[in-house]
Order: sequence, then structure tokens, then C-alpha cells
Amino acid sequence: MYDVLVVGSANADLTVRVQRRPGAGETVTGTDLVESAGGKGANQAAAAARIGGRTALLARVGGDAYGELLLRAQHDAGTDVSPVIVDDAARTGTAMIIVDPDGDNSIVVSPGANAALTPQDVAAAKDTIAAAAVVSLQLEIPMESVRAAATAAEQAGTRVVLNPSPAPEAAALAPELLAVADPLVVNEHEARQLSGLADGTPAEWAQALRERGARSVVVTLGGDGALVLDASGAAEVPGVRVRAVDTTGAGDAFTGALATRLARGDALPEAARFAVRVGAAAVTKPGAQPSYPTRAELEALAPELPQG
Repeated sequence: MYDVLVVGSANADLTVRVQRRPGAGETVTGTDLVESAGGKGANQAAAAARIGGRTALLARVGGDAYGELLLRAQHDAGTDVSPVIVDDAARTGTAMIIVDPDGDNSIVVSPGANAALTPQDVAAAKDTIAAAAVVSLQLEIPMESVRAAATAAEQAGTRVVLNPSPAPEAAALAPELLAVADPLVVNEHEARQLSGLADGTPAEWAQALRERGARSVVVTLGGDGALVLDASGAAEVPGVRVRAVDTTGAGDAFTGALATRLARGDALPEAARFAVRVGAAAVTKPGAQPSYPTRAELEALAPELPQG
């Protein structure tokens, strides 16, 4: 049995820090290039595993040095990588990341092997999906594979956490995919885009997304915490104030932690409170997966956290 199975992307993150982002046609000097493990799917799996979740990852990587880097990072985090497919004919996905002095980032992703994760790969993992309490999905793999994983999870009675990122156009998010999201996890930009409400509040965006079909919704608000909405109503989850060093992968840390706590039986507001603290811890260190806290590190940062 798994708490969380993540079906999604795995990328090598190539990160450089700059004093300011370059304008069009401009060259700026940055720090030395740092290579680390990333990708929204792999990030969520690593975050879940590092806080103690029984976690597995279904992804595709190339048979190259970056693929080896990603598998080693997952193994070190405690993730079961037996479902990962190593594709010798493909290059591992990569993400080129620029980080400014405030810790904010700009990212360009080259999908590589992620684009070759097929519905057939998902079908072959149906027993693994059925063995998980929660399946966590994002949109850095082909949409038909995301839909296949959601359908398989629904048929198996496995809860689906959907993080629709990178955000598609509202009309591009299939109604049947939205309908299994429990919760749909979106940041403010994604909430605006998918709700169709250019203005409004997080509560209004969440309500609009529930009306579109999501079973429950979490709107992440960065340092301000999160807003959750389910059948019991809306709840605001306060943020944890920390000094941000690098925000890369913080949303994935939140989602991985949220999925883990939901798998353990937490109600959505309680799971979100825990996840906010994991996301806050993640921004205090550089990188994505290298920044994710263990449970002991998390308690040192926020000793008031609930145990379990």
C-alpha cells in the first residue's frame, strides 16, 4: 500500500541566480550553474516521501546522466521508483531556471521523456494506482495520460489530487478531469485563469471552480497561506512567515504534503495547514527537491505542528 502515487514529470533543474532578469536581447552574468532534481511530479513525490509518506512515482526519464540523477534523488528521499520507466531512446526532461535576489523564479521546461509517458504506461500501472490512497497529478505530461490516470484512480476508488500546472486555458481542462479533483490545487494565477474570473477573491475563484465540477478546491496564496473549499464550506489557512531564498518547487512541496496528509485521513483544512508549513520550509533553502524538509526539520522550523 502507498499513501501517495504521483503520476507526472521528472526533470533535471538547471538553475542560475542573477542580480536581475535580462530584458529582451540583453545578456547578464549569473552564478555557477547548479544541476538538481526537479519536475512537478518528481518534486511532489520527493516532498511526500521526505515527510514520511509511503510514496511511489510513475514517470519517464531518459537513459542518461540526468535520468540517473533523478532516480538517485528519489531513492534518497525514500520514494519507490520501481514504476519509473527508463527510456533509452529519449532525453530526460530539463528545466532552465533563473532566480532573482528575492527568490522569485522564471522557468522554461523542455519536456524530453515526459512527453512520452503514455496512457498505455498508465494502464500497465493499474495495480499500483489501486494500491494508493491518493494519486497526485499535474500537467507536465501528455493530457491524455493525465486523464487515463484520473480515470484509473476513480475506478479503483483512489482519491485524486489535481494540480493543473502549467495552467491550461479554462476550456482545455476536461470536465471529466475536473470532476474527479478532490481537491483541485491551484495558485492565484491558475485560479483566475481556470475560474474565468479576471477579478475577484480567492473564495470567489474557489467557488467558481467548485461550480465547474471540482469536488473541493485549494487556492495557494504564497506567504499568505491558502484558502480551502469543500462540502463543509470555506476556510482560510494562515501563512508561515519565513525569509524566502528560492521559491522554486514550493507549490509542489505543498501539494505533496497535502496529498500525504489526506491519505492519512486528515480533513482538507488540517491537511492544508500542514502543507502550508512544508511549503514555507521549502522556500528557506535553494533548489526544489534539495529544499524539501524532513519531518524533523519541519518541527524545528515550526514546533507547533501537529504530530503524526
